[in-house]
Amino acid sequence: MVSKGAYAPPLNLWSTSGQNITLSNYKGYVLLIDFFGMNCAPCRLSIPHLIELNKRYNKQGLQILGVNLDEGADKAVKAYVEEKKINYPVAMANEDIVSDYAIRSIPKLFIINKKGQIIEWYQGYNDEIEKSVETLIKKLLAE
Repeated sequence: MVSKGAYAPPLNLWSTSGQNITLSNYKGYVLLIDFFGMNCAPCRLSIPHLIELNKRYNKQGLQILGVNLDEGADKAVKAYVEEKKINYPVAMANEDIVSDYAIRSIPKLFIINKKGQIIEWYQGYNDEIEKSVETLIKKLLAE
């Protein structure tokens, strides 16, 4: 079970570009994990904002990881990443991560601090969540 203040469950995923992704890749960074699906309307709304956040805060220590939940869609996800011009790594979900992060509906965003603790998570996506995510990221980057 994931709870605020707890350390994030381990990651062992493969990105669409073939890189192995683990939590240790993100040690010392603020990490935003976006669990999404290609046919999910709120997920599609969040992606341009995440791209913008990455442009704005990447050099300050923000890392974003997209985790796609569409089963068996590796090639389609690769094309989707290119089409949407996603500028952060996207990995394919596996059963472990879906279970460890208690993903029941998407989009689900997790904000993890530089120490690897879950500070906040958001279910769904709207203007309020967008503002809250950015405010929290700025605060964590300043720590």
